[in-house]
Amino acid sequence: MTGSEAFTAREREREAAEKALLAKLRERSAALSDLLARSSDHWGYEDPVYRFYHQSFKVYYLQEETKSIVAALRDLAPDRPLNPWFLEIVTLGTGHEFTAEHNARWTEVTRPIIEAFFHARFLLEMAVRYSDVEEPPRPLPSGYAALLYLYGLR
Repeated sequence: MTGSEAFTAREREREAAEKALLAKLRERSAALSDLLARSSDHWGYEDPVYRFYHQSFKVYYLQEETKSIVAALRDLAPDRPLNPWFLEIVTLGTGHEFTAEHNARWTEVTRPIIEAFFHARFLLEMAVRYSDVEEPPRPLPSGYAALLYLYGLR
């Protein structure tokens, strides 16, 4: 196989994976929309972000929502590894248990929780936004491109 043939084979494989992702987005559209609505409502978005500024331990509850979003995103393409930067952000922003000592280092400890949630929620929002797309959009919208990066397809 020549270099150009290998490139063409890899590109066909990438295109097939992208089309499979789009099919999963359409298939799971309702569930993804429900999850986005939950992570955008008063208790799932407004209140937890407020809790960061209020210095309330309730900001720690965002970790569960973040993990739920990541699980839903992972389930869209279980055969593809998620972007390592995204996974790093999620790892740093989950697995925390509140202790009183965290109050002295509040932003250091809790900003990763907020950051992980924001990144996960953003990618969920993009999944919902592009869930009705039949074919890969061209030119490539930024949010769709970010979603492709999540799955190593860009």
